[in-house]
Amino acid sequence: MVITKDIISKYKKAGRISKECKEFGRKLAIPGANYLEISEKIEDKIRNMGADLAFPVNMSVNSVAAHYCAIENDSKVLVEGDLLKLDIGVQIDGYIVDSAISIPIKTKKHDKLILAAREALDNAVKLVKPGIYTSDVGAVIESTIQKHGFKSIRNLSGHGIEQYNVHAGYNIPNYKSGGKFKLEKGMVIAIEPFATDGRGLVTESKSSGIYELAEKKQVRMYRDVLNHIISTYQTLPFSEREVSKKFGRTKTKLALGSFVRSGILHDHKILNEKPGSYVAQFEYTIIVDDKPIVLG
Repeated sequence: MVITKDIISKYKKAGRISKECKEFGRKLAIPGANYLEISEKIEDKIRNMGADLAFPVNMSVNSVAAHYCAIENDSKVLVEGDLLKLDIGVQIDGYIVDSAISIPIKTKKHDKLILAAREALDNAVKLVKPGIYTSDVGAVIESTIQKHGFKSIRNLSGHGIEQYNVHAGYNIPNYKSGGKFKLEKGMVIAIEPFATDGRGLVTESKSSGIYELAEKKQVRMYRDVLNHIISTYQTLPFSEREVSKKFGRTKTKLALGSFVRSGILHDHKILNEKPGSYVAQFEYTIIVDDKPIVLG
């Protein structure tokens, strides 16, 4: 993709909004704060600042590594001692900034784990330039996290980003993978180290309530729901709770379930480390250049 000045300006605006919304989320993340209220306040702020969602706000806590999305009437609240991963996607005309921070909830017990993930991201960003192997980026991430006494989660990775496409077909590993894929000038990538005191692997659990268009097909039932999804979100991930605001909970569940079974939608699952463990994550979106542009 050719990155024009106009496209770069959209990325930079999305990056500024992402930064402000992450700090806004940090202030909201206090003991007793409700997951749904935090998520919707951040999502509203993204839109009020002149952008839209690249995906629904993810609030993954403690051993939940990724993809927890607050559901309709979600009663979960943050408690003292929690470790929150706040993952935010901002897009302007489909140009996406995917970014994340880790927030300790009124505790210092996670400071070393947070530092490991933070340093891993900083060290990885220093390597980014045209011609670098993504496996070298992964090796730096893994070695940094191991230096702090933790494990890098091997089956989670960074990724390429394209217009209206959060995960664009190639990965940025979080370990020394041995692959020979090289970064090229003009690529847009997300680097996202995950550090853990667990086993270094995640497993899928139940649906997160996040869905994404996988294939356009003709449908006989719930055509209005599918048309709304395509016109509103295109190929970007979206939350069940947002769709249900328009069509109601029952119709939405039936429609989304039907679309998943027919291969129209991909159902993202919540990703968990082992029970009792903790996971920290940080993420930036970067435009690859001789002098990389770090966003978010």
